[in-house]
Amino acid sequence: MEFLVLGSLEIITEGGKSILLGVSKISQVLALLVARAGEVVSVDTLVEELWGDRPPKSALTTLQTYVYHARRMFAQNELTVPDRNVLLTRPPGYLLDASVDETDASQFQRLLRQGSDSFQAERWDEASDRLHAALALFRGPAFASVHQGAVLAAHAANLEELRTRAIELRIEAQARLGRHRELVPELQSLVIARPLNEWFYGQLMVALHRCGRRAEALEVYQRLRRVVRDELGVEPTAEIQRLHRIMLEPVGQRGPNTADTFRELRIAYGLEDRLVELGAGPR
Repeated sequence: MEFLVLGSLEIITEGGKSILLGVSKISQVLALLVARAGEVVSVDTLVEELWGDRPPKSALTTLQTYVYHARRMFAQNELTVPDRNVLLTRPPGYLLDASVDETDASQFQRLLRQGSDSFQAERWDEASDRLHAALALFRGPAFASVHQGAVLAAHAANLEELRTRAIELRIEAQARLGRHRELVPELQSLVIARPLNEWFYGQLMVALHRCGRRAEALEVYQRLRRVVRDELGVEPTAEIQRLHRIMLEPVGQRGPNTADTFRELRIAYGLEDRLVELGAGPR
């Protein structure tokens, strides 16, 4: 059995049958239990998720009804067997009895940790493969088919942040392998999807420059500048501005402090030895 939340809420049975759960309070309860699989979720937390700070007087009995219907759905789809009850009552609330391998969110976080460890060990191919597998688990935004209260929305935001981190690590691993041309289309899509993420703009600028497309790299900077000025009323970060200035300088005219500038940019953006190859001189 597998519980999927990285997209619409879905349950895959042992026999491979897919059970899609629509927008309902029952789905909302199950989504939160899956998000905290293996942990007891208190009644108070579930009530907060369902009704916020304005629960009805019948909140407890209504919640119990939702749990009853969830258990009946499990039984009707043969998700509950005599030697295993999936949805358990455990004071002060309820627990979804699922292992790490039975929820896609847990699988994703495990693969992200493995990819991060491989990255730290400078095993770039292995890191890229692990992170690619982690990201492939997403079928859309987390809990996409479920109404989200404050508690579930916090879980969704955390998963989206981890997803962004996985993308960043995988891009960096790919760049370490010299796959700059392959990265350009993905980075172009990412700056459209995440227009205020300056890290992606910096990576796109460097990837384009490495491909001999300096004019396009400079245009990316101008696009970022327009976006942050229009949306936030600020200029790009100091690191991005310095990267832009370096790209404007002819290689032969770069000053004696250029190498130091590149080292600082490597620290700021994790670009490391790729930036020195833009013409900054030896590391």
